[in-house]
Amino acid sequence: MLRPRHGPMAAVGQKQQAKDNIGTLKRLWSFLSPQKGWLIAVIAMVIVSSSLSLLGPYVVGRTIDAYIVTKQTDGFFLVVALLLFVYAALSASTFLQSYWMIKVSQKTIYAIRQRLFRHFHELPISFFDKRQQGELMSRITNDIENMSQTFNSTVIQVASSTLTLAGAICVMLWLSPLLTFVTLLVVPLMFIGMRWITNRTQKRFREQQRCLGEMNGFIEEVISGQKIVKMFSQERRMMDEFLQKNETLKQAGFWAQTYSGFIPKLMNFLNNLSFALIVGVGGILALKGIISIGVIVVFAEYARQFTRPLNDLANQWNTLLSALAGAERVLEILDMEKEERDETGAISLERIHGKVEFDHVVFSYDKQQNAIRDVSFSVSPGETVALVGPTGAGKTTILQLLARFYDPDHGHIFIDGHDSRSIKRASLRAHMAFVLQDTFLFEGTIRDNIRYGKLDASDEEVERAAKWANAHSFIMKLPNGYDTVLKQDGGGISQGQRQLLAIARAMIANPSILILDEATSNIDTVTEMKIQEALERLMKGRTCFVIAHRLNTVQNADRILVLHEGKIIEQGTHESLLAAKGFYYDLYHHHLQTEEVS
Repeated sequence: MLRPRHGPMAAVGQKQQAKDNIGTLKRLWSFLSPQKGWLIAVIAMVIVSSSLSLLGPYVVGRTIDAYIVTKQTDGFFLVVALLLFVYAALSASTFLQSYWMIKVSQKTIYAIRQRLFRHFHELPISFFDKRQQGELMSRITNDIENMSQTFNSTVIQVASSTLTLAGAICVMLWLSPLLTFVTLLVVPLMFIGMRWITNRTQKRFREQQRCLGEMNGFIEEVISGQKIVKMFSQERRMMDEFLQKNETLKQAGFWAQTYSGFIPKLMNFLNNLSFALIVGVGGILALKGIISIGVIVVFAEYARQFTRPLNDLANQWNTLLSALAGAERVLEILDMEKEERDETGAISLERIHGKVEFDHVVFSYDKQQNAIRDVSFSVSPGETVALVGPTGAGKTTILQLLARFYDPDHGHIFIDGHDSRSIKRASLRAHMAFVLQDTFLFEGTIRDNIRYGKLDASDEEVERAAKWANAHSFIMKLPNGYDTVLKQDGGGISQGQRQLLAIARAMIANPSILILDEATSNIDTVTEMKIQEALERLMKGRTCFVIAHRLNTVQNADRILVLHEGKIIEQGTHESLLAAKGFYYDLYHHHLQTEEVS
């Protein structure tokens, strides 16, 4: 995949992102709704468990008044059996609601994760050009896992707490309006305290998630570039930067957890206060004969069941705020505009001969400063064109446009006489192959990595492509040959061997248009000879675009395009450009003497 190495990155279109909690919850419901059948079953079990949790204390209170206080034994064991049944059924219904909710949660998270991963593949290259890989990984792992844990518990807790709270108030009012009023005295204090806490926790959790994503991105970048860090002895600077980010995350996490930690402490205090009021006032009422001891016991238990749902709701709200912060980050990605759809009536090309024409093409990554300006040239089928010029001249941008990772702002690009916009992207790229400086190999066998260029290729085709690419000999020296499993990004083999595998992958694709971007940079001389020989076989009979890397590639190109500040300022063969003693002549004497063109 080609990446711009200069200038501003392309801006990615973004829809207006909903920041309100209600809006985010509504969008999350769109993922939960396919499981509404199971959700109904969960809610049914919640109703059963809530009812049983209210029934148990009521039976206990009545038992005290009817049997304990009066010292009656007739029917006592029947009531005990009833209590055993109530609490056994409560346990069973609680288990079922949790089991079914986990099923709902996992299916929902599966759908979200699948949609997010699919959306990644539908986003334009410009999206990935401006974001750290680690930060994106954080969204598809940490944020979604946070949502999963919330789905597992929040729906049940909210429904159960709401029903229990409503049921407890109704029964308490029926038993004693006065004690109910005493119990409700703590509610205003509860809401004031909760409002103060939640106003601070939401922004703290959002900041915590943001800092976590930034640190993950930084860690991924440093680990990937560890060789460069060590080459330039930048360990201390990287450590200092990590300490800074880690400190920021620590502070964000500290205050998020500190404020959220106030919730159980507040609820515990109010719970004890409520219990004390009930016992005190209830004792006075019992002494006056207004209520019975059993009612006090029932009220004490219901008061706990009254404050516990409020406590659960408070805790779940706190958890929900954290999950919403992660959900917003996931939805933000899903709101990113996909790669532009192919034009209506776009065609698929069964075969491409390789004629390419740029007609007054203008393009800008940021819509302000043009990366290439009024570029026009024509390439015949089978011709090899080298692009040379200083960094930022527009070489890679031209190849980005050719592959339709971006489309021109003005002008046209024609492939075999067809405007590139009228060709389906998948069809166009199916006839192209890329061999880049930064070779990427997937974790898997060597055979599968070569076959990536043509998924239905036989083992014989894979080995034939490897032989053409001069890779067969080193592959056979490996412990398991073509079945040797490579580590991520080709770890375990040399840079030159990775390049040979990339060439084999391109060969098996049998492209009509070949793009080479610094394909032999940083390769030893012996390996370079093998790669050059393989590249010559690969380039034969194909239209080739080469960002010049070695002197012999420049010399052997049919034509050289010299770019400077986004424009083609010279073109011709190596000899004709040297004879003209222009910009290319200066490049040759200042840079090609080191056998490399920038």
